[in-house]
Amino acid sequence: MPLIPEEPQIHESAQGPRATPSSGRTAPTPRPVPGPRPVAPPRPGRPGPLRPTPPAQRTPRDVATVKPGPSGPATPTASGKASAAPQIQLIPASAEGALDAADEAVDMLLDSGRAPGDVLVITTGEQHPWAAHELSFGETAYWALHDSGDDVFYADASHVGRAATRSVVVVAVNGGSDAAAARTLPLALTRAGALLVVCGDPQQINSVLGAGV
Repeated sequence: MPLIPEEPQIHESAQGPRATPSSGRTAPTPRPVPGPRPVAPPRPGRPGPLRPTPPAQRTPRDVATVKPGPSGPATPTASGKASAAPQIQLIPASAEGALDAADEAVDMLLDSGRAPGDVLVITTGEQHPWAAHELSFGETAYWALHDSGDDVFYADASHVGRAATRSVVVVAVNGGSDAAAARTLPLALTRAGALLVVCGDPQQINSVLGAGV
């Protein structure tokens, strides 16, 4: 009977125990912690399969050249004009350095995301070493590589008429007569679906394809 609690109001209010017995009721707090912890381990494994996705970025780069066409409201007419008139890019080079300039242009095209089968290289003078090597196995095997469309195809001016249309055509004016260049460049322009790259003397090229190239 002499034991009487000094603070009887503690039992009457529910808000009181939050301050006094806090030291004894801290144990139940860590209960929700072990739940979400096992979810974290599978995350480091996810970036592995996502690595092969970057090759898909190559296609948007090709489409980037077509983006200025549909910017206007009349998209069908703009896209039709773009396919009929490919862009022309001139890389100044001498007859001796035109072939090297063409090879560098091909490397840049492939690095920018172009597929090897989208590129056709034409020479007006001496054959490209690749073409000379493949022709040593016969024209049947040579043109079989062209028809497969799996890799960059190299041809000289005499083969332009047989070559099929590709997205990009690179012409190396590495020699030959002016008449050969005048005959090859217009044909190469008809084989280019989106871009024609000409490596050679700017004056000679402009005289054939017209000023403002």
